[in-house]
Amino acid sequence: MYLNDLHPADGSHKTKHRVGRGAGSGWGKTSGRGQKGQKARSGGGVRPGFEGGQLPLQMRIPKFGFRSRVSLSTTEVRLSELAKVKGDLITLETLKAANVVRKDMKRARIMLSGAVSKAFTVDDENIGVSKGALEAIEAAGGSVVAFEVRVPGKLQKKKRKEQAPAE
Repeated sequence: MYLNDLHPADGSHKTKHRVGRGAGSGWGKTSGRGQKGQKARSGGGVRPGFEGGQLPLQMRIPKFGFRSRVSLSTTEVRLSELAKVKGDLITLETLKAANVVRKDMKRARIMLSGAVSKAFTVDDENIGVSKGALEAIEAAGGSVVAFEVRVPGKLQKKKRKEQAPAE
């Protein structure tokens, strides 16, 4: 078999219809576009979904739902799963190393589910702790380092540098 022997299967490849090639072809003059109008012009036509000025279907149907992009990279961690972590320091890296959190997750939130067997220290700004989980961790003798809450999508105000008074 040679490259020049290759050809598509019969009926799978339809040749392009060449319009505007004279009156004898049957597709000459206006090339099947009719007389005048928007669709007869070069580059003319309407966008997909256009319904002639009537309110299009995609605008008529009700809109609903929202899926936060932050939630796609956030996972929940149960209190009982913290026992799989070696050591007493809980960070996102230690959770990933213990296969509690998937490698592609950027944030985690510890939820009250199960019991805490030993004292843990949660020290990572990318780990949130629910109110019930916080009480359970502190009751077991652990602690949670509090970080300033950042609201996603909001720019933080820059702090001004205090200048010394001119003498």
